Amino acid sequence: MSGARLPLSALVAVLVLAIALVACGGEQGSTTITQTDADAPETTTDSGATNGDPEAGGEGSAIGTGSEVFDASAVYADSAPGVVTILSVFPSGGDALGGGGAGQGSGFVLNDEGEIATNAHVIASGEQTGGSGELEPARQVYIQFADRNQVPAEIIGFDPFADVALLKVDPEGLDLQPLELGSQADVEVGQPVAALGSPFGQQGSLSTGIVSADDRSIDSLTDFQIDGALQTDASINPGNSGGPLIGPEGTVIGINQQINTTSGGNEGVGFALPIDLAERSIDELRADGSVSYAYLGVSTNELYPQLAEELELPSETGAIVAEVVPGSPADEAGLRAGESGDRITFQGLPIRTGGDVITAVDGEEIVAASDLPRIVSRLDPGEEITLDVLRGGDTEQVDVTLAERPDSGQSG
Repeated sequence: MSGARLPLSALVAVLVLAIALVACGGEQGSTTITQTDADAPETTTDSGATNGDPEAGGEGSAIGTGSEVFDASAVYADSAPGVVTILSVFPSGGDALGGGGAGQGSGFVLNDEGEIATNAHVIASGEQTGGSGELEPARQVYIQFADRNQVPAEIIGFDPFADVALLKVDPEGLDLQPLELGSQADVEVGQPVAALGSPFGQQGSLSTGIVSADDRSIDSLTDFQIDGALQTDASINPGNSGGPLIGPEGTVIGINQQINTTSGGNEGVGFALPIDLAERSIDELRADGSVSYAYLGVSTNELYPQLAEELELPSETGAIVAEVVPGSPADEAGLRAGESGDRITFQGLPIRTGGDVITAVDGEEIVAASDLPRIVSRLDPGEEITLDVLRGGDTEQVDVTLAERPDSGQSG
């Protein structure tokens, strides 16, 4: 995963992280990503951003998309009072981006009880993004509100798989302005959105754009990927990781997390965690202080229509099982990968043949290989599922009891 926190000791330095985006165990491609947390520097905000008094309002800008009009000024006036800046003090050993000292990110108020959502990498220290090392919470965390109040916060817990953290402040004496949460079901590609936060430490900043895609796979703070992430061209820069992505209805549809960049700054390819995934994480953090995910134990390749024709398969969609982890639920259920010696080259990519092709989970169709880990990640350890599997030209049903996801391993 990625985003970017700027360490307080390095005013506008952006830590660039190289990650490999893997399509559920298929072939790999590399991209460069930055996490978005920053210091509070003496610098300007990103172009096209609004920075100022959340109560000020103004004539504002309206973005038209078909029959919809997105009033960015109204979004800012309604949402900015609930957006916070987060200051984290880390042990000298380093933060989740590999740096040390102190760092800054963004977050938003969840309720009147003083709960605040942000990214785990804003308040956690340890291995860099994509690693499987142990993460430790910051020594101290402070919350700066839009009305200039600054108070200490308690870390309730954090989820490195989804890169989500839950914080809590004492609400007494604070004018908390919770933001309303939306749903990924209401998100459509092309919809206007607004990203709020503190890029480069510039508090109360807003930038606008659209939802560019709603099904991206991005890296996390673990070996597993986050599937179903939202892509946006709303400007996300170091410092606004953890801030809200606001949709057309004025509700939070995602948590700003990462940017894909070659320069270290925003290039119009940002990513946000869908709020549905964040809510699941927040609910478990609130109850237990940690989050557990289900685990199947396979890596897969994409099944393209042309590949299905070449393999003489009766289905053009599904996930080709490329590897089964020994001792995993998939292994115990008898799922089969292709033999290492049985390979073909499809459009330059080596593909194992003869293995199972997973076409559905509990009746939900697997269209792309990334659908498999996305569906499994919604389930709980110990849950039993039924897989529709193409095996030797026939469709079989395989029952699998899911385990708890380990710190590292295949994404399915």
